[in-house]
Amino acid sequence: MGSGQVTSPEPFDFQGKHVTVAGLGVSGVPAAKVLHGLGAIVTAVNDGADERARAQAAELEALGITVRLGDGDTLPEGTELIVTAPGWKPDKPLFAAAERAGVPVWGDVELAWRLRGPDAAPWLAVTGTNGKTTTVQMLASILKAAGLRTAAVGNIGVSLLDAVLGEEQYDVLAVELSSYQLHWAPSLRAHSAAVLNLAPDHLDWHGSMEAYAADKGRIYEGNRVACVYNAADKATEDLVREADVEEGCRAIGFTLGTPAPSQLGVVEGILVDRAFVENRQKNAQELAEVADVNPPAPHNIANALAAAALARAYGVPAKAVRDGLRAFTPDAHRIAHVADVDGVAYVDDSKATNTHAAEASLAAYESIVWIAGGLAKGATFDELVTKSAPRLRGAVLIGADRALIREALARHAPEVPVVDLDRTDTGAMRAAVQEARRLARAGDTVLLAPACASMDMFANYNKRGDAFADAVRELGSADG
Repeated sequence: MGSGQVTSPEPFDFQGKHVTVAGLGVSGVPAAKVLHGLGAIVTAVNDGADERARAQAAELEALGITVRLGDGDTLPEGTELIVTAPGWKPDKPLFAAAERAGVPVWGDVELAWRLRGPDAAPWLAVTGTNGKTTTVQMLASILKAAGLRTAAVGNIGVSLLDAVLGEEQYDVLAVELSSYQLHWAPSLRAHSAAVLNLAPDHLDWHGSMEAYAADKGRIYEGNRVACVYNAADKATEDLVREADVEEGCRAIGFTLGTPAPSQLGVVEGILVDRAFVENRQKNAQELAEVADVNPPAPHNIANALAAAALARAYGVPAKAVRDGLRAFTPDAHRIAHVADVDGVAYVDDSKATNTHAAEASLAAYESIVWIAGGLAKGATFDELVTKSAPRLRGAVLIGADRALIREALARHAPEVPVVDLDRTDTGAMRAAVQEARRLARAGDTVLLAPACASMDMFANYNKRGDAFADAVRELGSADG
């Protein structure tokens, strides 16, 4: 299975090189340790100097690594390479200084790519505004079902550095990549890659939608077998057209409709492949049933098709696609059914932290009481509300930027009853669930799909989802 190895860029000799690691955190500490182990003279810099940063600094200093806390903007003298945490914005003074000095900047993904051995496992890479984690986990499940040694790595699960440098030998890696990571990974060349969708997100970081899309599109550069795009999202196909790929690499679409040749799609409840078959003008290969996808919401079926396309590009048989999808269990807080109470379904999609994800979630249900709100991150809600209005029985709004959603509802769905909860205490989610219950009728779905980040009220989207699930279980136990 699979095809020949891709060559890594010229090896970089780290021995005695002055390398600055920008940012401690999840990627910075392992990067500093790896570089130190390779003989580099490492200086780690970090904007903050809080307790966590001080603890990480102590750990690195014990190894003989220089750490500079509270100043992430000044380029340390003699720096020959910067390895940055993916979240550091491109407009930081540190990077401007590096550019003036002719110092290259890599992210942790670029470092991992450069450190791969000559017989390293190829990468099947996934990016997109939404659905990345689920798609990569589905892909890993399919690859495992085919008997391949693999792992879901990158922006989730195992760190890429660990996967590349660890003891375990992999046949192929399922790699989730964020736009941040792609921005700092100039020499990455995947076996095959997918951009699932493109919607405005992280524009404060990238500076514009064009810059955001361009960074996502980097995932296609140098692909050898397949560039997988979303036939319903023209922007993803445009990125394929603009990419410089190896000769013979094919554009492969996925669609929730009947697939054209060189696409995967759905026919009468069956996921089918018209891309990796003999005589694709006339033939299609059945891969799995829609019922094999968990949960079978439209956007999740799209994720499954993208995962299947990448697996098929690697040469995986159809049976492994079906077996892998059946074996896959989604992470918590992704359209997770919590309970039914009085004939009303309660669904936790706390992971829907932007409007694009919330739109996909709302499209999966017919009659919804919507719990939404939080930190908008610069988003607007008119398009989301316009598309979702026919499905809304009511809305309960929470969080710092709930007024933006309330105003969009007033403009585009004035008949939908709205409860505006002006509270941010720990009982706010319980109150939201109780208000949603009051608005719901048997057959409805109470859906937590906030379309916003959680940090105004909760540590993260997991905690927000947990609070929702706890409140729903209280409803159920009060009935019992």
